[in-house]
Amino acid sequence: MVKMGNVWDRTVEVLNGRGGMLAGIAALTLFLPAVIDAAHMAYAPAGMAKTIGGAVLTLATTVVALWGQLALIAASTDPATDRAVALRQANGRLAPALVVAFLLALVFALLFLPVFALLAAAGLDFTAIGNGATPNVTAPGAAALAGLYGLVALVVLLFVGVRMLPLYAVVLHERHGAGAITRSWRLTRRHSWRLIGVLLLFLIVLLVATGAAKSVSGLILRLALGAEAQTTVDFLAATVAQAVSAALTLVAVVFSAQLYVALVTRERLLHERAAQAEMSA
Repeated sequence: MVKMGNVWDRTVEVLNGRGGMLAGIAALTLFLPAVIDAAHMAYAPAGMAKTIGGAVLTLATTVVALWGQLALIAASTDPATDRAVALRQANGRLAPALVVAFLLALVFALLFLPVFALLAAAGLDFTAIGNGATPNVTAPGAAALAGLYGLVALVVLLFVGVRMLPLYAVVLHERHGAGAITRSWRLTRRHSWRLIGVLLLFLIVLLVATGAAKSVSGLILRLALGAEAQTTVDFLAATVAQAVSAALTLVAVVFSAQLYVALVTRERLLHERAAQAEMSA
């Protein structure tokens, strides 16, 4: 079994040794696009153009973030890989990674589709709710069933999510497309519960850290700039939160890369032992 403590120790070593280069890639691909998106949400005039522009920016931010994740994986799994090589490797594997991401997003969307159908059957008007109206439930049974189904779907999402932690390292290093999903599933066999613990801990830290950063910075900025600059305060507070989120995401990506290395090393050792046992027999 791969010990998560060893993977974490290796992650810290990589961050200590290559932190500057990795931080530069993360700033370019994780932080900057998110800040641009936040600026659009804060300052663009309300209306259809803002909605469409926001959707386009969100899509672009997702693609750039995936590209950055591939580059971070490349740079953190091989000490000989410099920034230029890492970005070049990410360029070459971005298209397969996007296909894999689209397939997973489609599956998860289908998984949660019954929740919206049940909520609609319960009488909820999503358009009215989006406009600030109070939810009006006419069929409590359907609403309760939607909640129960949603809870089960979240558990399934968590379980599948941890099995996909080395997914993009597989896409990058083993040059798989959709087959990377089954490959990642095989690699993480017998490690589900350990990985669930790690993922839950990361999500808690992420939510608490980003929430605290946004709240505290927002309070300080509001006191410094005044209530009349609320839009600027919101934007700057969101920027601080994005900086914290990008830093934690960088740690998570490096961890996933080191997890992949550890799992592949374990697999190779098991194969070698099996081969030696066959030769001895």
